[in-house]
Amino acid sequence: MSVASDLRPIIEALDEPSLLIDGTRVLVANKAARELVGRGIEGRDVRLAIRHPAALEHILSGRSGDAEISGVGGAERPWGLSIRSAGRGLLLVRLTDRSAARAAEKMRVDFVANASHELRTPLATILGYAETLAEENGLEPALYARFGGTIRSEARRMLRIVEDLMSLSRIEAERFVPAPDRVSPAALVALAAERGQPLAESRRCRIETDVAPQVPEVRGDHGLLVQLLDNLVANAIRYGCGAGGCTVRITARREGRAVILRVADDGEGIAREHLPRLTERFYRVDAARSRDSGGTGLGLAIVKHIVERHRGSLEIRSSVGVGTEVSVSLPLD
Repeated sequence: MSVASDLRPIIEALDEPSLLIDGTRVLVANKAARELVGRGIEGRDVRLAIRHPAALEHILSGRSGDAEISGVGGAERPWGLSIRSAGRGLLLVRLTDRSAARAAEKMRVDFVANASHELRTPLATILGYAETLAEENGLEPALYARFGGTIRSEARRMLRIVEDLMSLSRIEAERFVPAPDRVSPAALVALAAERGQPLAESRRCRIETDVAPQVPEVRGDHGLLVQLLDNLVANAIRYGCGAGGCTVRITARREGRAVILRVADDGEGIAREHLPRLTERFYRVDAARSRDSGGTGLGLAIVKHIVERHRGSLEIRSSVGVGTEVSVSLPLD
């Protein structure tokens, strides 16, 4: 048997696109390679199979090595190119898709930039007012009180952002750990209504609850599920209650093999184009309004991760002028 025949089962077993090349001829191409550059590439000149100057330069050099390229299978698609000797003058060429890694890196960079911006804004305010208080001795008591109050509120805002970031980090770190508790949905709803009452009263908002009879317990992390409903209720009050107040409804139902928790408001609603991005970190429909209301831009991101931690699903429905409803499905199994 030839070396190519010996190596074919191994090359076919590789997940990433892989080629065995003799000089300029493609001897073996696995399924992933055939799907990427063409099904009839075996036996052809590699220069016709891979029409990428940078990749061909590395392959035709005949030397082992690694390189980063883009443009194979898509204009911007990034690949890691690996070339290794397979003996008898043959080269094994593998392409590793870097799209996920590139996307993850972009997400990390964007997250750091957004987090820095969110913390820099209140910090700049704190520094400005603190410097004024330190340098100006003749300020009126009313100004001292106003500046001090602003420093306190902005510091609390920074603390909320840091606490939410720490929550996200902890939830992600424990996403594969089995949930430890048996949790009563009725108790969760009652606690969410109680904890949301002070904020509701400050916004002239009413909270209503409705729990169906005999809703079964779910397996979950009690603290995280409390945090989930706290965030949903706070969002409904902050963004769903206008100057005239509104009603926030918290409900729990069993539907099939799941318990559905819903938080709904009859506020302004959210335009359809914003809905797919609401669970992104620091995404805001109205940035100025969000900051004025005390939001950190992380609430729904935390909710999404808590739902994933519980193997559940999240659905957000909203209509402008009608209101918003957020549903969380928690499996009973």
